[in-house]
Amino acid sequence: MGNKKRTRLMFYKGIDQLNRVVEIANLPERIVSLVPSQTELLVDLGLEDRIVGVTRYCVHPENLRTDKVVVGGTKKIVLERIYELQPDLIIANKEENTLDIVAACDQIAPTYVSDILTLENAYEMIHDIGMMTGSSFKAKSLVRTIKMEFNKLKVNSAKNAVYLIWKNPYMATGNDTFIHHVLRQGGFENLCKDLQRYPEFSLDELIKLQPEFILLSSEPYPFKEEDKQELIEAFTLAPAPNALKPKVIPKIVLVDGEMFSWYGSRLKLVPEYLSKLQDQLNN
Repeated sequence: MGNKKRTRLMFYKGIDQLNRVVEIANLPERIVSLVPSQTELLVDLGLEDRIVGVTRYCVHPENLRTDKVVVGGTKKIVLERIYELQPDLIIANKEENTLDIVAACDQIAPTYVSDILTLENAYEMIHDIGMMTGSSFKAKSLVRTIKMEFNKLKVNSAKNAVYLIWKNPYMATGNDTFIHHVLRQGGFENLCKDLQRYPEFSLDELIKLQPEFILLSSEPYPFKEEDKQELIEAFTLAPAPNALKPKVIPKIVLVDGEMFSWYGSRLKLVPEYLSKLQDQLNN
């Protein structure tokens, strides 16, 4: 009897979305989030009091950047600040954060890395964070709500579009992005669907695509009305692509980038936003 080994129970043991093992000894009480949309998710799961560190881009809710320690951006962080916070869980993302950041965070605390390309990936991530933080019931309820909202979304016909995230050079969204997936949910046929990640375009190349719609994102480049007018003028002055094909002047709209690229609890607002955007474009 005296020689029996006592096995220490682990609060959580699983894998993240990069198939990395994540082991958490006890219920996390000090969480650092390096992903703005997942920071908002933590708050909506009732975990704001357990968040100790955020990035400067964690803008929802507004008070976080004053109430919590800002550990840097998403690509450049101050590791000493994270270390001093003594977190017991760090939340990261494949696209938002670098491999070096993740490797460094692994040396400080258990680090969960998400990789979100589809709604299903987002649901899995929300479920995982619920499990890791002891908030599974709220996480499951949130996923049900998001699914219900997307099930209500009705799309009449596909509209071919280009979604721009940057200027000088213009950068669009390719097929292996979460934005591409949301575009499809909203009834848009992505003209860059055969390209990967964030392809670059000159103004002439953009005009040659002849899109019906151009969506100008509010982030990471904050497109404004003057950017929209510049594109309208360029398309208007450009010659027709050929004599047999009429020139297309696209409808160009400014859109809320968070509704296309944030994959946490904000997703529950996305279907209504996409529905209103469709109504706007149809008028």
